[in-house]
This record gives sequence, structure tokens and C-alpha cells, in this order.
Amino acid sequence: MRKLFYILLMSITFNACSKYQQVLKSSDLEFKLEMAKKYYDEEQFFKALPIFDELNTLYRGTSKAEEVYYYLAFTHYGLSENLVAGYHFRNFALTFPNSKHAEEMAYMNAYCYYLESPSYSLDASHTLQAINELQYFIDRYPSSNKIPESNKLIDELREKLEQKSFHIAKLYYDTEDYKSAIVSLKNVLIDYPDTDFSEEIHFLILDANHLLASNSVSSKQKERWGSTIGAYHQFVDKFENSEKIKDAESIYNKANKQLEKLK
Repeated sequence: MRKLFYILLMSITFNACSKYQQVLKSSDLEFKLEMAKKYYDEEQFFKALPIFDELNTLYRGTSKAEEVYYYLAFTHYGLSENLVAGYHFRNFALTFPNSKHAEEMAYMNAYCYYLESPSYSLDASHTLQAINELQYFIDRYPSSNKIPESNKLIDELREKLEQKSFHIAKLYYDTEDYKSAIVSLKNVLIDYPDTDFSEEIHFLILDANHLLASNSVSSKQKERWGSTIGAYHQFVDKFENSEKIKDAESIYNKANKQLEKLK
């Protein structure tokens, strides 16, 4: 019984492969297009792709070109080939600017870059590209019903960049490069004034100033202890109920004592 099952399975597989080869070798373009669309609808994208790819060349400059290119782009998308799909989505929108699909394709181009955006800890090039493409879409189609979603995606991508900037700045602090930490942490506040890391950043700036002053040569201590006191006031003005208040006050008292010694 099992042997009969395997024979039947192999027969079905062979017939399916044989039929697919017939489609590939056919010179009937209408038949090929019909079968490619059938494979696409069945989500057999790996079968649809070589047919659409061939038809995209053969139908170029004809009334079928737009339809074929539309399917080709979405077939790459169906195969999770996001960057290739994005290229074709963008090229479609440029090639057929008056198409009823132009807006959809422009959005899909941006969305493909969004899908390729990695964790904040990795290279940010695709994240930046996704933001640029989404902003281009918003500017190009300001009345699109995709605008709210596009803005939501941009916010999500900016949050990744914010996290990346913060963790780079904190890395300077963790590796005891306090001068670089102070500059980088302040830049995060400038670039992302509404950051969720604001309290932690302000405290790290305070502590980095404190540690920098503690390890400075005598000629620079007065200035750096003064900067520590300034950072303390900025912290307590914004976060008077912070769990770090006692730590901040301890640093402040130490800074005042050191300045008294330097008089």
C-alpha cells in the first residue's frame, strides 16, 4: 500500500513538473500570462516569477506591459525579496506615473525598505532609506489613505534611530570616554527632544561630568566641577521626583566640596 502511494505521488509530481515545463516552453504569450497569474493567485511565486520575468521583456512597450510589470513586482514581494521588489515598485511608479496603481506601488517601495530595516543595533542604512522613501511618498501623495500608516512607520523607524543614538552615547559612558559621552548624550537630546530616555540621559550627563572632573588634572577641575553643578540643576529641574535624586544630590555635594577646596 505504501509503495503504491509513493508511485502515485511521484506520478503526480512528474505530471505537474511536465505541465510546468510545457508552460515555460510555450510560445503562446496569452497562455503563459494566464498560467503565470494562476500560479500567482495560488501563491506559487517561484513558478510565476520566471514567466513574468520573460513576459516583462516580451510585452515591453505594449498594452500588456503595465499589467505584467505589476505582477512581476508583487511576485518578488511574495518571495520576500524585498529590495528587488522595492526596486520594481519604484520603477513601476516612475514608468507608469498615470497608472491607477502608481500610488500603491510608490507606497510598496517604501514599505519594502521598512521591512528591511533591522534592529537598532545593526546598520541603519535601510532604516534611513525607508524614512526617506516614506517621506517621499507622503510628499508625492498627500491625500493618500496610506498617510496615517506612513507616518506611523516613520515614527517607528525614528525610534530605532533614537535607540541607536542613545546606545552609542551610552557606550562612550560605559567605556569611560566621558568627554565623548557628554557630547553624544547632549546630541541625542537635541535630535530627539521628546525621547523616552530623557531622564536617564540627563543623569548620565551629570555623572559623566562628575567622573570627568574627578579624573581631571588640577588645571581643568574647576571648570569641570562647575559643569557638574550645572548638569545637576538641569537634572533636578526636570526630574525632581526621580529615583536618582539622592545619587544626584550626592554628586552635587561632592562637586561643591571640590570647588571649595579649589578656591
